[in-house]
Amino acid sequence: MIANLFQWCRPSELRKLGIAGMNKRNGSYIARYNPRALYPRVDDKVETKILANEFGLKVPELYGIVQYQSQVKQLGKMLEGRESFVIKPSQGSAGKGILVILGRDGEFFLKPNGEKLTLHDLQRHVSNTLSGLYSLGGRNDKAMIEYAIQFSDAFDGFSYQGVPDIRVVMFLGYPVMAMMRLSTESSDGKANLHQGAVGVGIDLITGKARSAVQHGRPIFKHPDTGRVLQELVVPHWDELILLASQCYEMCEMGYLGADIVLDKELGPLILELNARPGLAIQVANNAGLLPRLEAVENLTRAERIMASAQDRVDYAQKHFA
Repeated sequence: MIANLFQWCRPSELRKLGIAGMNKRNGSYIARYNPRALYPRVDDKVETKILANEFGLKVPELYGIVQYQSQVKQLGKMLEGRESFVIKPSQGSAGKGILVILGRDGEFFLKPNGEKLTLHDLQRHVSNTLSGLYSLGGRNDKAMIEYAIQFSDAFDGFSYQGVPDIRVVMFLGYPVMAMMRLSTESSDGKANLHQGAVGVGIDLITGKARSAVQHGRPIFKHPDTGRVLQELVVPHWDELILLASQCYEMCEMGYLGADIVLDKELGPLILELNARPGLAIQVANNAGLLPRLEAVENLTRAERIMASAQDRVDYAQKHFA
């Protein structure tokens, strides 16, 4: 398996297997196809949400924004009547600074693991967010308060105390690879691979699990629930992958990761976009990205320009199964 090959293969051997390394990704795809002037469209989650609304693409509802330290004291008023919500940095990365609240117990706010937080705890978290503690490059940031995704029953037992998400990597609007990220106890209920979440490769045609990894190693059952990961099937898959493809027109970034969640009531929603999607998706799928990226790159410019979002999905499902 590729997960094991990463441990001992030389770079030349990995290239033969079609594995994209960081230098290849950065130089041949990110630098070439992602104009620097467009980065705010994906690096700033507030701007992403505004763009998505303009293009009619579904995103979690934004409840409010805290932009200045003087507004932190008004947080309690902003949260009045809210039983569940998410606080996240507008320019955060790798899942840092995301605080999920799923209920209340009197004056306390409850995290997915049952931990109780006070309003003062939340205010401190927001203040740290504004100061850039969780943002890219430590820049001053904004704190977003938005709708907390309602866990779909289809994923019972596949995730631990957190909502799983689907990462779709796209090149020039063509979905080239997908995986689902499942939270674990070690990831603190967050769907972030660096923090110990499980990555499950997803078949582009069916939405079914292909293979799975945790910490870069193959895994067959969820470490906390024992659920067999091969049984995972993503509902509303055709709608979800089309939504991912439509993000290309919205942000105009050539090499892009779309993180999409499946809400119990609302269906697929764009959580955020990423101009520098990681390469672990190859390990989760036990397949390399390069042959797929090169296939899209070899299409004529006319073919790419004329293709609709649905056309791009159809091409991917035909060629990248």
